Amino acid sequence: MSEARIEPIADERAQAISASWSPGQEVVTILICKSAMLRIGLKHLLASTCFAVSETVVDPIPLSPRCSNPGLSLFIVDASDSSDDVVETIRHLKSQYPDARIVVTADHFDLSFVRQGHDAGVDGFCLTASSRDVLIKSLELVMLGETMLPASLVRSLLQGMRSSAGPQLQANRAMAEPNVSGSRASRLSAREAEILGCIMGGAPNKVIARQLDVAEATVKVHVKAILRKIGAANRTQAAMWATTHLPRNDGVSLNA
Repeated sequence: MSEARIEPIADERAQAISASWSPGQEVVTILICKSAMLRIGLKHLLASTCFAVSETVVDPIPLSPRCSNPGLSLFIVDASDSSDDVVETIRHLKSQYPDARIVVTADHFDLSFVRQGHDAGVDGFCLTASSRDVLIKSLELVMLGETMLPASLVRSLLQGMRSSAGPQLQANRAMAEPNVSGSRASRLSAREAEILGCIMGGAPNKVIARQLDVAEATVKVHVKAILRKIGAANRTQAAMWATTHLPRNDGVSLNA
């Protein structure tokens, strides 16, 4: 499972932290985790790296005397239950160690927890199913000042944005359509609007010519101009367009 970056935290403190760390430099890594299995797995994955776990605790409260260099410290928090307690733990860590970096790990994340966690001070979200290389690279990017999200979560966010944009796009088109139609109708001359009204009534060119006392060839010229101006391919489309866009008094009665 790959990870994806989102915008880096744009504050001076985050920039100072990233400037003070370079890849390969040892990071005091503290694991806050209730699951013994996850503790063992993470310690094994991070062994022989600059993120080798130096402390494992269940409660972050007793950490104060042991976290000697918060500027180069990383907290990895088990967020398997994605509960309010996890968010409170993150807030506590951020208040006690504002310069430390915080990464949470779980088998999945929901968007509401990601929002709460980010607001509380989480710098990275890593899936427990991630490979060792992805995990280490994600931690390195976090130490360099980036905020990390799993690629699957980024895709969900993008899909949600596209879904929410769809109805708005349709609404914008619906709002724009009357203006387009109105502009097309305004381009019709009085005679063209009159002939279009006859077409809407189903009259052929010969009948229209007789009713308006003009040559049939003249009617044909007007019909071609009408189709071009309203964007219709044939008389049927023109009639359908006219039923919704042409004022009723623009047509003529063939029974007059």
